[in-house]
Amino acid sequence: MKLSGRNFHGIIAIVFVMLSTSSTSAMTKFNVLNFGANPIGRTDSTDGFLKAWNAACSTADSTFIYVPKGRYLVGSLAFKGQCKSPQIIIRIDGTIVAPSDYGVLGKWENWVSFERVNGVSIIGQGAFDAKGPSLWACKASRSNSCPLGTTTLRFTNSNNITINRLTSLNSQMFHIAINGCQNVQIQGVKIIAAGDSPNTDGIHVQLSTNVKIFNSSIKTGDDCISIGPGTKNLWIEQVTCGPGHGISIGSLAKDLEEDGVQNVTVKKTIFSDSQNGLRIKSWARPSSGFVQGVRFIDSVMRNVQNPIVIDQNYCPHNENCPGQVSGIKIKDIMYENIRGTSSTPIAIKFDCSPKNPSFEIQVGFRLSLCIL
Repeated sequence: MKLSGRNFHGIIAIVFVMLSTSSTSAMTKFNVLNFGANPIGRTDSTDGFLKAWNAACSTADSTFIYVPKGRYLVGSLAFKGQCKSPQIIIRIDGTIVAPSDYGVLGKWENWVSFERVNGVSIIGQGAFDAKGPSLWACKASRSNSCPLGTTTLRFTNSNNITINRLTSLNSQMFHIAINGCQNVQIQGVKIIAAGDSPNTDGIHVQLSTNVKIFNSSIKTGDDCISIGPGTKNLWIEQVTCGPGHGISIGSLAKDLEEDGVQNVTVKKTIFSDSQNGLRIKSWARPSSGFVQGVRFIDSVMRNVQNPIVIDQNYCPHNENCPGQVSGIKIKDIMYENIRGTSSTPIAIKFDCSPKNPSFEIQVGFRLSLCIL
């Protein structure tokens, strides 16, 4: 029997759900309600979630944490390893809600964070609602009193992580960040924020190896997926993006000493009414970084402003531009079967560094102009 890529990934999802359901029967189970979490959303459930995590983390068996349907008001949640439990499955069927006052979370770098954990899976059909619009409005007013904002969900220095079928709503800043991790699978997630929401990257990956992002829908105000330094062996497939700033490698060359990006595949993606499609961006300053071994395959552009971009003079809003020459070396880049419509006359833009011009670029595309 021959399986298409779509059917194969569908079977993976079905098998994962079956295994996760059947395997939980042998796990030690913890319900956040039993630790004081309130599903009505009127009182703070932060302590209840932390107590449930600590109980699971300190158990020698595989464990299962359940968040039933309801609305749970929580502040900053920092889930720390290293745990005795070899596997922790967190099933979220409710909605995790941030405080209405953006200042409560805005002073924290992360809202929900996992650090030095191994074998953690977050599954279910629940959501994180970070209540970002009030902070976005503050930033739009150019007020100096606005906090930077918080990332909704971050994994740091962790291994063997799964995020499956969750929804992230209205993040203050990044929705999901993967930093310093190995063997991560993100599948079936929905990310939603306004098209003009600032710095709300959908999924950010950096300093991480063997990350897979499948079958996900991202609508946000910044990069749908941003790929930072030190990313290696990243596979992105069947992701829809728009609104948003596309799937971007970078921005790079923020630092003089910087790890490279290598072995990235972006396949079967759809961009709709987004600012960019497939983009590589670096600041115009010296850097030891590089980009190599990138495959952009089978992407559809629907009314995209800049479908294909390599920008080595990246400087948003032309403010505080370094005005130097990018040291990022870009090579072995392939575009295959890229098709659709551009909303501007320039569908493809390669603005390369004169010191380190991009080379070994293969292109295969069919784009037409569509000005509405």
